[in-house]
Amino acid sequence: MRYAIYFTPPSNDALLKVAANWLGRNAFSGEPVKMPAIRSLATDEIAQLTEEPRRYGFHATMKAPFRLDEKHTENDLLSALMHFASSASPVTIPRLKLHAIGPFFALVPEEPVAELNQLANDVVVAFDRFRAPLTEAEIARRRPERLSEAQRHNIERWGYPYVFEEFRFHMTLTGPVEEKDRARVERTLDEFFTPLLDDAVEVANLALFVEPEKGAPFQIHSLHPLTGGKAASARASRAVGRP
Repeated sequence: MRYAIYFTPPSNDALLKVAANWLGRNAFSGEPVKMPAIRSLATDEIAQLTEEPRRYGFHATMKAPFRLDEKHTENDLLSALMHFASSASPVTIPRLKLHAIGPFFALVPEEPVAELNQLANDVVVAFDRFRAPLTEAEIARRRPERLSEAQRHNIERWGYPYVFEEFRFHMTLTGPVEEKDRARVERTLDEFFTPLLDDAVEVANLALFVEPEKGAPFQIHSLHPLTGGKAASARASRAVGRP
């Protein structure tokens, strides 16, 4: 079993509903969602494009999937997450945009949001004590030979390459898209999501996701509203000596 701490919009949010429609699955219910009928992409094409992100559900990573350290229980993790959320502040993303990250597409902030990066940093630090060390096989799956020195250090120290200076908030919409198909897929995604992107996105919760067994779809265990102030940020950074 693995756990992850993600941001996802609440179940009644319009963006969440449209994204679940696109991905073909709702992580709140765990149930399949009928995929959209789009003239430019066949249903089986959409299913193939979304196979990888469908398993994880619509989300932005705050603390990447991890196995629980043997010293801690799920209740320990849940209690810590509830406490963290009660002392952390919501963050507003004024606008999202569609963006290609390498060969896949995602929704990202149109402009950098420093408070969002700080929130992600704090989550990484605060919950690392619950993370079991990566196995050699898990490290190998990250293909460290293809990563930068900083990213390799992050794997060794934090279990994930894309944290702190390497972090980019994104909500994945596709797996890898072949170069010959990218323009068509980008146009389709733009038409599908643009009507929703003028609205600000409130990062007002942290969600605990669970992978019940290896390779199983991730499910939302619980949603935790961010209801506190900013004092936790400095405390979390100081706890590991980060500035």
